Amino acid sequence: MRTLATLDEVVAVLEEHGDHLFVRWSKGPDADEGRSSRDGLTGVRLPGLSANPLAVEPWWGDRSLRLWVARRLHDYRHLAHKRGPGVRPWVLIGKEAGRGPDNEPLVECREPLAWIGEDALAECEDLVAAHAREWGPLDREGEGGSGR
Repeated sequence: MRTLATLDEVVAVLEEHGDHLFVRWSKGPDADEGRSSRDGLTGVRLPGLSANPLAVEPWWGDRSLRLWVARRLHDYRHLAHKRGPGVRPWVLIGKEAGRGPDNEPLVECREPLAWIGEDALAECEDLVAAHAREWGPLDREGEGGSGR
C-alpha cells in the first residue's frame, strides 16, 4: 500500500473519493482483515471497524480543506500510542455498517487506499498548532473510549 507523504496528498485523496473516505488507526488492512472492532468496556464485537470519517461536514462551510483534514487527523493521533507498536493511520474507502459506543462510524472496508506518513502527520500538527489560540485545546489522551 502506498504512503501519503504530505498533507496535500491526503487532501487530494479526499477530493477524489469524498464522502466514503475514512481513517483507521491500526496495524493495517492485513491485520484487520476479517475482523471487527470490539467495545473496550464490554468486549462486545461491533458490526464493523471503528474509523473516523474524512468527509467534510456542512458546518465547516468554506474553510480550508487542508485545515479540515489536519483537524481530523489531529483528533485521534493519540491512538497510535494508546494501541501500541505498529499502529498508524491508513485511509480506506468504506461503507458505514453502524455506530459504536462513542457514536463513531463502524465501517466495512471496501478498499484500503494508503498509509498516512509521519511527515503528513507532522504537517497536521503544525497546522493545528498554528490555530490553537483561535480554537482552544483538544486533548483526547486522557479520555476513555470504545477501544477503537
